[in-house]
Amino acid sequence: MSDGGGTVKSVVVTFFPMAIAVLSLVTSIYNGWLNNKFVGIIQGNVGRVEYMRTCKEIIDAYFLVKVRIGLLADAAHGAPVGADLGRERAEAEVAVAKFAALGTYLANLRDEAIRARYTELSRRLEALVRERGGAADAATRFQAADTIFAELNADCVRSAKDMPL
Repeated sequence: MSDGGGTVKSVVVTFFPMAIAVLSLVTSIYNGWLNNKFVGIIQGNVGRVEYMRTCKEIIDAYFLVKVRIGLLADAAHGAPVGADLGRERAEAEVAVAKFAALGTYLANLRDEAIRARYTELSRRLEALVRERGGAADAATRFQAADTIFAELNADCVRSAKDMPL
């Protein structure tokens, strides 16, 4: 009788720690899997936040370009032909360059069609800086650029929302 109890005790003493070790191993593997998923979620979220921040910056840059070109048009409207508008033109060109840089960054994360649209918009804005027009016709001058910008802005938001977590 004592032999039967000793065998059970021997089996329990031998296999109980092994069962705990196996459960510990399974728990450790599951914890590693969860940590890996968590890191993936965080990395995806960081990418999405960075993309959305750049979308916001390019919106700011576009409207700064519009303001700078408007100020350039106002200065040109009251100035005699051949007047020096260097400062206003330089500020407008810097605003366009910032927009183009942000557009290039966003375009590098997208396909060739979007890249072409950002390039087209940047070139249109550069042309608007070189044009000599009054503030009154600014809405007409910006109509094509506004249409392209609206499409790109919608794509920017859609792309950020579609990014995997």
